[in-house]
Amino acid sequence: MNASYINLSIWQLGFASLLIVANLAISVWLRLGLARSLLVASVRMTVQLLLVGFILESIFALRTPLPVIGIGLVMAALASAAAVRRTRRRFRGIYWNSLLSVLGAAFAVTGAALAGIINVHPWFAPQYAIPVLGMVLGNLLTGVSLALDRFMEGVARESDVIEADLALGATRWEAAHPLIVETMRTALIPTINAMMVMGIVSLPGMMTGQMLAGASPAAAVRYQIIIMFMIAAATALGTLGVTLLAFRSLFNAQHQLCTGRLRTIGRTTKE
Repeated sequence: MNASYINLSIWQLGFASLLIVANLAISVWLRLGLARSLLVASVRMTVQLLLVGFILESIFALRTPLPVIGIGLVMAALASAAAVRRTRRRFRGIYWNSLLSVLGAAFAVTGAALAGIINVHPWFAPQYAIPVLGMVLGNLLTGVSLALDRFMEGVARESDVIEADLALGATRWEAAHPLIVETMRTALIPTINAMMVMGIVSLPGMMTGQMLAGASPAAAVRYQIIIMFMIAAATALGTLGVTLLAFRSLFNAQHQLCTGRLRTIGRTTKE
């Protein structure tokens, strides 16, 4: 496919910003009270993306792995923290649990795919590693957040049932197993739903971006399939990891449920 990439100017971005006027008009007309939020969100998004673009241009020019690994670690740390901030109930060490789960799942799956499937040379090539890791982390964040919220809410709500099972001789794993199963199902549903309708209801951003850049649809589809398998694997591994770590934190070795370790935050923070 010989399509050429169309480079957008700052003036074209300026014209595109006029599209937000439709949102503002609806907000004013219906008195939604969202005009200020829309403006702040638009400015924040634009500044953040322009800043990221500037930083990535510098990193893409480098030929050493340390900066790539460094920015990957920062991305993983921010994603794991955001996952925790979206939960209402927390326990000591939850941030470390989230970081270990997100970091382990994202880096393992991304590294294996780049080196063993896509065969990127060198393996840390930033134009591949950083965007792919970002897509994996963005979806993994949702899974980890749902898992944490579902598991801890379940422990708080079903504590009487769990403690009754433990009192009747069940091990901590036997008592918590139904909740762990339900947690995993809840966390994986968004990924499964996205895979079910992909290509029929929605065209993913990566595939669309590649075609806009001149790649053939067939090549863009192959990349997107690989990315979705990566997202599914990382989400499963990350949510399983964070669920099991939460399980170990709230159930002690004496097969007791430690609800006293849970604390409730005033309100859930939505990013």
